[in-house]
Amino acid sequence: MPDPVVLAFEGRDYRRSELDAEIASFAAVLAQRGVRPGQRVALMSSNRPEFVVALYAVWRLGASVVLISTAWKRAEVAHALALTEPAHAIGDQATLAELMPMVSLDEERAAAPAPAAVTPDADAESVLVFSSGTTGLPKAVRHTYGSFAAAISAWRTALQLTASDRMQIVTPPSHILGLLNIATVLESGGWLRLHRRFDIDTMLRHIETDRITVEMAVAPIALAIASHPALEAFDLSSLRYIMWCATPVTVSVAETVTRRTGVGWTTAYGASELPVLTCNELSGGPLDTVGRAADGVRLRVVSLEAGEPLPTGEPGEIQAQSNSMMAGYLPAEDTATVVVDGWYRTGDVGFLDDDGHLRITDRAKEMIKVRGFQVAPAEVEAVLHGHPDVSDCAVFGVPHEADGEAVVAAVAVHREVPAAELVALVGESLASYKRPAEIVFVPEIPRLPSGKVLRRVLKERHGCTSDH
Repeated sequence: MPDPVVLAFEGRDYRRSELDAEIASFAAVLAQRGVRPGQRVALMSSNRPEFVVALYAVWRLGASVVLISTAWKRAEVAHALALTEPAHAIGDQATLAELMPMVSLDEERAAAPAPAAVTPDADAESVLVFSSGTTGLPKAVRHTYGSFAAAISAWRTALQLTASDRMQIVTPPSHILGLLNIATVLESGGWLRLHRRFDIDTMLRHIETDRITVEMAVAPIALAIASHPALEAFDLSSLRYIMWCATPVTVSVAETVTRRTGVGWTTAYGASELPVLTCNELSGGPLDTVGRAADGVRLRVVSLEAGEPLPTGEPGEIQAQSNSMMAGYLPAEDTATVVVDGWYRTGDVGFLDDDGHLRITDRAKEMIKVRGFQVAPAEVEAVLHGHPDVSDCAVFGVPHEADGEAVVAAVAVHREVPAAELVALVGESLASYKRPAEIVFVPEIPRLPSGKVLRRVLKERHGCTSDH
């Protein structure tokens, strides 16, 4: 019977039989520690094979995993534990060990007989991930064994993954994208390389040496690829495509990569609450859309004011239904504000075109109202990204006595650029009310690991360093 290598990390390869044996062995350790079906187990681990082993060991026992980011500080981890109340903890982080008894992923473990694998009900809880938390404290998103299996199936179909595909994971495994990629590749029988952290040269080198077929890129990774001075020196011909995830595509960045490498892009759209909403054609669909509804997903666009379904072409809030939708939030009372009549409210604004492609124009909560007109930050950002000296940018609104709100652009540059030049650039392409009232030059744009801009942080910093 074939026993392929399915996982690689630094200098070690794991065959399927080796990985399965390690999962069974660790499940035995957890069972001895008292882990039982239905319990929650906190997992705070860097991106390494032991993360995968721990994840599947918990699932083998029919328990659920609470995934905690290694980037979090003590107060954030304490909040996550208080919210989810796990009975056990696993990891490689001192922060978690200080807060509750933790099984270390680095300790030597004596061999023990593997417990029989539990087959949980589809509606039993399997994993809790945390929402992005761009405002306030993060919420825990609860997925069942059934909903997460549906998400894996939809992602596998969308990516057309087979056992011959090869992927590397450079994004945090505690985030829904990293988690979903790991689980989907392994379920597809494909090959996976994990990296402790993102490094652009390491990532590009492994595309070449490992013959990676599918590469994931959130916005910071896409920017790093596009601006790499020696990009043409890497052989990226094994790639079927690069997938842009987590944020709308910055077309100028994607086109730069394609021009320099010949590799095309495709786009996908998902959320922690419903991991796979849409995916574009892998042959290269239009980059200004996030594609059509994924397998098993129903989409609709509703009025921002009345909540009534809108016809094709009219922008409103994007809503979705799917078997892969979360079971709810913790705190539970927050669920009712996001799931209404069985529809998940994404909070994103967009519209469906005549071909069923979904176009996202912005976040409902991030729309800036200037003199009654709505300004989409992404629209202004797209223009600013077109300036050759702009390395990254983010647009947000601040209170304005006369206009209601004013548009502010935080901009990171390769070399000095006059603020007036950037304001004029926006004015050439967009309506006058969309022009930034202020340009704030910053060393870098604060982003979550998913690539989402932390506009709240920019607003808090506003006024500290600026150029009018």
